Amino acid sequence: MEIITNNKQIQIATAITIGSFDGVHKGHIDLIEQLKETGEQNNLKTAVITFVPHPKIFFKVPDFKLINTLDEKIDLLKKTEIDYLILQEFNLDFANQQPDDYIRKLIDNYQMKILLMGYDHHFGKDKKGNFVYIKSLEDKMHFETKQIRVLKERNEPVSSSRIRELIKNGKIQEANELLGYDFFISGKVVSGNRIGNKLGFPTANIEVDDKNKIKPKQGVYIVSSEIDGNKYYGMMNIGIRPTINGTKEISEVHFFNFNQNIYEKFIKISFLKRLRKEKKFQSLGDLTTQLQKDKQISLNWLNKNQYILK
Repeated sequence: MEIITNNKQIQIATAITIGSFDGVHKGHIDLIEQLKETGEQNNLKTAVITFVPHPKIFFKVPDFKLINTLDEKIDLLKKTEIDYLILQEFNLDFANQQPDDYIRKLIDNYQMKILLMGYDHHFGKDKKGNFVYIKSLEDKMHFETKQIRVLKERNEPVSSSRIRELIKNGKIQEANELLGYDFFISGKVVSGNRIGNKLGFPTANIEVDDKNKIKPKQGVYIVSSEIDGNKYYGMMNIGIRPTINGTKEISEVHFFNFNQNIYEKFIKISFLKRLRKEKKFQSLGDLTTQLQKDKQISLNWLNKNQYILK
């Protein structure tokens, strides 16, 4: 996959699809498979156009968070084996252009012969560029427009907004089902107050690398991570740690059967299941008892679901 930036041109005919592709979920993968089929049938290279930054980040939509950072999105799209990923700068000029002008740029800059559009996609000033309008430009501009089929799960379209709501509400297993992979956060391991060591549950505090990245609802989760080529499982708490009168939200993970020093390492944490909400205990002893229960429940669940434990 070649990444195209700064209006670099493509010199070979393409089939193109456009979108934010936040999450690169099952619906996106289905769209890209349709794109690849179209490319193969028409002897065209495949190109995906996505926006940097996400339009809702640019317009500062309140409480909007991303499923993927840009780097995460790029890594996920590489796996689809498309020919080109075009990173389109999103700004006011781009948002306010007429859809006719944008289609002309796609044809001139990227040799677009076929455009695949999602069922709810639109672009250009006043959202004028919907499927019906773009279809009306075909004869004048000499390209073809195809509307993609909609992928549904449980009778609803698979969408980034639907997945965000599930993550925000702690429904990780349902979110993972729609994503087609386990939702994850990435970040650097930073030092904490080491209370976990005193309880017999040492934790790694994760400093998430993007303030715009969504995190799951506060609570305790079963998680996994690959560190130095080995897979480890554990449980993560996202919350303020009320038992020690904490006020700032942190993300801390305790790995099972793990005793390495990973301070300053950049790691990825994948979420498998939510165990419970965060709660305040009467004492650190009560918290330790609960953590022991959480660990046993986690190990039982991992074994039942055939995860390989070290």
